[in-house]
Order: sequence, then C-alpha cells, then structure tokens
Amino acid sequence: MPGPSPADIDHARGVLHIPHQIQAIRGRLYFALPKGKKTRTVDMPSSVAEELKRHVEAFPPVEVELPWGKPEGQGRKFSLLLATRLGNAVAVNTWNTYTWKPAPAEADIIPPRAQGANPWQGAAAPKDDGFHVLRHTYASIMLEAGEPVVTSARWFGHSSPAITLGYYAHFMPEAGSKGRTAIDGLLGERGDRQAGRNSPDSPQAR
Repeated sequence: MPGPSPADIDHARGVLHIPHQIQAIRGRLYFALPKGKKTRTVDMPSSVAEELKRHVEAFPPVEVELPWGKPEGQGRKFSLLLATRLGNAVAVNTWNTYTWKPAPAEADIIPPRAQGANPWQGAAAPKDDGFHVLRHTYASIMLEAGEPVVTSARWFGHSSPAITLGYYAHFMPEAGSKGRTAIDGLLGERGDRQAGRNSPDSPQAR
C-alpha cells in the first residue's frame, strides 16, 4: 500500500518521490522500502499535482508511527496523506475492501457484490481486480504513449528493461513505427536527390 508524505511531492520539479510503502504480515502493519527494495522518483502530471493539492487541503496529513522493515522493527514516523478516520495507517486489505473494490463495481468494470454477501474479501476479492491493477494500468498507458522502456523500467522498479518488456510488450502496438518512419524519411530524401540528378534538365558532369 502506498504511503505518500507531503515531503515526497516535488511541485517545483513535477515529480513524486516514493521512499517507502506500507506492508502487513498477519494484520501487523509496518513501513518498508517500495517494491524491489528500491526507492524511486516518477513523473507527476500536472493533473495529479492539482488533485494532491486539493486532497491535502481537504484532508490534512496525519503523523503515523509504525515499525520499519518488519513488524518487530524500530518505530519510525511519517506524515501520511492517506489515513483512517482514527488517524491510523491504511492497510491494503482495508483499502481494497472499502475503497477500491466498490469503485470498479460501481463502474461495471467488475461484477457487483451480491446483496447480503460478505465484504470484498477472500473469493469475493480476487487479486486480479485488486488495487495493484493500477500499476499495470499506468504501465500500459505509458508504453502505449511511447514512453521509452528504459525510463518505464526505472519508474516501475524493474532491475532490467527486459523485465518490463516481458510483462508489457503487448502494450506497445506501435513499436517499430518510429524506426520505419525514420528510414522512410532517410530513403525518401535520398531518393528525391537521386531523382533530381537523373532529371534531363539537371546539369550533366563532363
């Protein structure tokens, strides 16, 4: 579960730093490094920056202390942008159950929960529909828009662009089109020059 802090938002550079996340083992929450045990910095679109500003104004950050690295780790404090009504860190299961799952169900993206059924837990909350799907959505949008794989791999925390390609190559339908366009431009330009030299009206070398 992300655990963004106000200090992680760099409006001047238009980036968002990701130095930690919130993990859980048997319901015990703790702060940890992001996926792959790597901190990272990602681009922050202006629309996201504006939404974050509005969120901070409406819901002031809450300082939360949790163990670091493991449930038994040394306590560390971070000012969090997302917290429960009681001022606690948000567990991923809680987020999936009460915030994330109802949203795609309301939008008819996933089947609605049957009336009287248990909350979005267990079999009613398959991982394929979980909050983690936003990571894949972000990846597909970036790659379909032509973002370089090397840059995308750094944002996703992959150790190699090959890993990114292995997961998301099918989201790159236009791969190769830029190269084709460049070669067409080169050969077309040379062809035009050659045609000019072969014209009956062009000067002939003696």
